[in-house]
Amino acid sequence: MEFNFPSKVLFRAIESFNSLPGVGKKTALRYTLNLLKMEPDEIMRFADNIKRLAVDIRFCEQCHNISDQKICDICSNSSRKQDVICVVQDVRDVLAIENTQQYNGLYHVLGGVISPIDGIGPSDLNVESLEERVKSQNVQEIILALSTTMEGDTTNFYLYRKLGNFPVQISTIARGMGFGDEIEYTDELTLGRSIINRIPYKGGNK
Repeated sequence: MEFNFPSKVLFRAIESFNSLPGVGKKTALRYTLNLLKMEPDEIMRFADNIKRLAVDIRFCEQCHNISDQKICDICSNSSRKQDVICVVQDVRDVLAIENTQQYNGLYHVLGGVISPIDGIGPSDLNVESLEERVKSQNVQEIILALSTTMEGDTTNFYLYRKLGNFPVQISTIARGMGFGDEIEYTDELTLGRSIINRIPYKGGNK
């Protein structure tokens, strides 16, 4: 469905919302018109919050999670287990696991999974920094919490081969999720149990 817009400013705002994943033109139009119902100072605060994503957001120098500081609140929290690292695909998985309230260790965000068809190899991921953490820190366990997809399993196996020579236990979350499931879409109860009931990784033969 095509729209004729009476204002170029309105059109550009709608285009911005429409550029977001899962936001169609009708939804983008609704968002924009709702903003116009707000007071000007409310719109400015909204715009400022979005602008700060580009200006103020940074990534933790240790785990690559989103942070307001050089080291994120999770990594700097001394009450968390500093010798356990849960390896995830992206920030959304950190949020999903944190919501289960069943994990109290640290994280390492890879930034993706190995996917040759998409041109993503190990060098495109945060693998080297994970290896450095295992070398330099007293890490006792690595939990591989990647999606149960072919790409996730391939990445698990690569990390197992990469870290297998270090004196560290390598575990994987229990298969409470079906094959092809993404961590972020798994319900909290299932995900929490999968982390609690994690099992030793057997090099692809789970």
